[in-house]
Amino acid sequence: MTGSTTTPRQMRGRAKLRAALVLAFTAGLTSIAQAQTVAEAPNFDRPAQPSLNFYGSPGIIDLPSGEHLPEGQFTTTYSYFGGTSRYNLTFQALPWLSASFRYNGIQNLNLFGFNTYYDRGFDVRFRLLRERKYLPTLTLGLQDFAGTGIYASEYLAATKTFDTPGLGGGDGTLKVTAGLGWGRLGSNGAIGTIGTRGAFNGGDTGGELSVDQWFRGDVAPFAGLEWELDDRWGIKAEYSSDAYELETQQSNVFERKSSLNFGVEYQQSPGLRLGAYYLYGSEIGVNAQIQLNPRHPTQPIRIPAPTPVVPRSQWATEEAHWSPDWAASENKRGQIRDLMADALKADGLTLEAVILEGNVAEVRYRNNRYRSYTLTIGRVARAMARTLPPSVETFRIVPVRRGLGLSTTVIRRSDLEALEFAPEAADALVAVTGFQNAGPLPEGADFSDELYPAFATSISPYAAPAYFDPDQPFRLDVGLDFGASYAPAPGWLVSGTIRHRLAGNVEDGRASNSVLPRVRTNQVEYAQFDTTLENLYVARNWKPASDLYARATVGLLESNFGGVSGEVLWKPVNSRLALGVEGNYVKQRDFDQRFSFQEYSVFTGHASAYYEAPRGFLAQVDVGRYLAGDVGATFSVDKTFNNGWSVGGFFTLTNVSAEEFGEGSFDKGIRFRIPLDWLWGKPSRNAFGLTVRPTQRDGGARLSVPGRLYGQIREGHRKSLVDQKARIWE
Repeated sequence: MTGSTTTPRQMRGRAKLRAALVLAFTAGLTSIAQAQTVAEAPNFDRPAQPSLNFYGSPGIIDLPSGEHLPEGQFTTTYSYFGGTSRYNLTFQALPWLSASFRYNGIQNLNLFGFNTYYDRGFDVRFRLLRERKYLPTLTLGLQDFAGTGIYASEYLAATKTFDTPGLGGGDGTLKVTAGLGWGRLGSNGAIGTIGTRGAFNGGDTGGELSVDQWFRGDVAPFAGLEWELDDRWGIKAEYSSDAYELETQQSNVFERKSSLNFGVEYQQSPGLRLGAYYLYGSEIGVNAQIQLNPRHPTQPIRIPAPTPVVPRSQWATEEAHWSPDWAASENKRGQIRDLMADALKADGLTLEAVILEGNVAEVRYRNNRYRSYTLTIGRVARAMARTLPPSVETFRIVPVRRGLGLSTTVIRRSDLEALEFAPEAADALVAVTGFQNAGPLPEGADFSDELYPAFATSISPYAAPAYFDPDQPFRLDVGLDFGASYAPAPGWLVSGTIRHRLAGNVEDGRASNSVLPRVRTNQVEYAQFDTTLENLYVARNWKPASDLYARATVGLLESNFGGVSGEVLWKPVNSRLALGVEGNYVKQRDFDQRFSFQEYSVFTGHASAYYEAPRGFLAQVDVGRYLAGDVGATFSVDKTFNNGWSVGGFFTLTNVSAEEFGEGSFDKGIRFRIPLDWLWGKPSRNAFGLTVRPTQRDGGARLSVPGRLYGQIREGHRKSLVDQKARIWE
């Protein structure tokens, strides 16, 4: 999260730290969930969503069910019982597909010399049948399919829902689940065997798919009941097919006396569900579930209503009003430019330039406030209708980012006047609107007087996490970033950030054992200094041709590397496909992160392809050379939402072997981005983003370059604008 001024002119104990971080994180997530409860108790209305099991997936208590979450649902859960803790993240990418990432801790399982054994794993679930009148919903699941395999299992689970009487005479729901499990879920009460399956021995570093073991070995049945008494309370019971052999025989962390589990859960808010349980005849367990959905903000975004468009026929009543002769007057054009700048400023937008002709006007503007460019185009069109003479019929509206015109939206003024209050107004206006490339700015354009040169400063908090150290799974540095930027002319930027750490413990992490050049695993060495120069660079963005965008950056590009970076992107305004090439020559910075460098240098670069697929999916492939000198490709898919949410995953395969790479075998991870306006209800272009890797190693590591082109160009092109077409009237 960053902060900055709104105009160019204005623009450091471990236990205590860990406890404070856990409390702050829990409080923050709880407040998000509680924010959804306003005016909703006791019978609040929430999207239909199943409860989650101890693995963070739709289920009963410790077992899965056949249910699936609503599309787009993002969940985080914490569960604990019998010396086992699990942190889970789950995302429902499609109605029939969900994926989970899990971080587990098992006490006394001393496999690698640690008192607590920590493990990461990924799950995936596929819906095979949707529930119907006489049929249950049926799901196939792969659990811990790409980890060390400590929880590896496969299952088929079916769930049927029945309406029943609830508390106080109200309505209730009974859900009945039955299934078959293999692996962990086939280790108790087996009814048969299919082939052979290897046993977990703790020696695998994980990361590779054990396809030859899927649906192999003993198969056992499991079952469960969930009775939702009302919107708040639910009770659960299940028969478990997991023998918990590791936990009861190797670590002896608890005693398994029964296969029956029981629990009660309370829906505290639409986003927060709490549970308490009695498990395996000996243990008390707890579970906290937080569910968020990008389509359901914590609170509505409060934006002042726009000024309505007044048709010219109501105020331009004389023939002289419609004359285009005003365009010949430099003084008149200057007055209109100033009126336009004031009108845009009232909506939080900044005028870059105007091109004024008798019948056509082009407005180029900056958007530093709103998530949606479609919304801003609607605001600019209204401002043009209020300030331009009646003779101007064609509006050309160009959003500008870092000196680049992103696209040109062409709207006829008469269409705007006629359609504002028409039925299906958004569809109608899009049908008569053109989307074109934003060409170069003509020499005769009237610039806003106050834009260049521009100087801005910012102060913002930062958080730098380090994950999955066996000694301490989560470390964090927090502090302040002091930023400054100078824009001498359109497309040019000089920017730098000084970072000061206020608290943290990343410096106490474990030393790297990497056999590759340590381009990312020397995080501990870089964390030894409290005040550092995070970056300092000069960048230029420009358009060398109609559908081409270019960037050149030189300086201290990130905390670990400095050098020269260049990029060219081909992205037509109306195309879902984009192609890009980036090349960088960089040297590794000294650990104090000032102006000196180490000896290691590398040429790194990638050819990239981007595709905007249906249902909000964004696919990307990057092929090239990475920071450690390895060569390969990164594949990523993100589910994006019109309000700025995105959730996705990626993996990288290079010519580095699994043994050379080390723990995890290859680079992979998940990432998500939550827009701050979704959380706060106030317009903002900022967002909270996080990338979680099971293990940060040196293979497949990419340079972090400020201002890469695709993200900023894409959001101003046709698909993004049309996907948000209803917002043009906001």
